[in-house]
Amino acid sequence: MSDSATSPTETIEWLTLPDVGERLGETPGRVHRLIDDHALIAVRREGVRVVPAAFVDGDRPLASLRGTAILLQDAGFSDDEIIDWLFTVDDELGNPPIESLLAGRKAEVRRVAQALA
Repeated sequence: MSDSATSPTETIEWLTLPDVGERLGETPGRVHRLIDDHALIAVRREGVRVVPAAFVDGDRPLASLRGTAILLQDAGFSDDEIIDWLFTVDDELGNPPIESLLAGRKAEVRRVAQALA
């Protein structure tokens, strides 16, 4: 992980789970299932479970997130570490992996993530 003094999570726009449900048009139970299925990743900030807004693509979860998250979890990353990795500039990609996922370059991101395993 990065040794920088500023955590990439300090600049992330966070959504509470009710906010995620509203954006997706889903019930709280369905939002929790999306988290359980790794379609979304939630972490606690100041005691509240939140999801990065970048993980919500319009009215659905970012499609390329689930496989990438599972790959990183299999490599031993915690949810906090996955979010840190996704929002930290990667030298090989030239930008934060989340930007590549949002641009539709999931194969590149997963290749880099797989090298971490």
